[in-house]
Amino acid sequence: MLSFTPAPDTAPILLLAVGNPSRGDDALGPLLAERIEALRMPGVEVQVEYQLQIEHALDLLGRRAVLFVDASVSVTAPFTLAQIAPARGASFSTHALSPQAVLQNYRDTTGAEPPPAWLLAIRGEVFELGDPLSAAAAANLEATVEAVADFCTRKAQ
Repeated sequence: MLSFTPAPDTAPILLLAVGNPSRGDDALGPLLAERIEALRMPGVEVQVEYQLQIEHALDLLGRRAVLFVDASVSVTAPFTLAQIAPARGASFSTHALSPQAVLQNYRDTTGAEPPPAWLLAIRGEVFELGDPLSAAAAANLEATVEAVADFCTRKAQ
């Protein structure tokens, strides 16, 4: 089996935000990432992607905790936060993986357990191409920033 080692300057916390800023409230993940990145929190790395891929498994190397962030129509406003575990995805391709599938890919690739991971789902309402961020989603974003900053601070210690 291959040996995997993280880069020496790997931040202990990874915030991995997913979403498409051109699709209304699907921008919630990237917008939250911008807000957290602007705080310049020590020990926190922020990444933004349109969708999760198998390669994201290696971004988990050397992390103490991982927070996946995405918009959702199926959660109660303003957001839900739940710890997640590795699980095989039901996808027919390696594109657009779930966070759980990324964790499973980490396990399969490295032979080790992935770092503890959480999924933060921010409530969104509209997701059509070209739609602006809805007022409800903007309010949910505001209610989420402080909670995520607190989460990252606690996990980075």
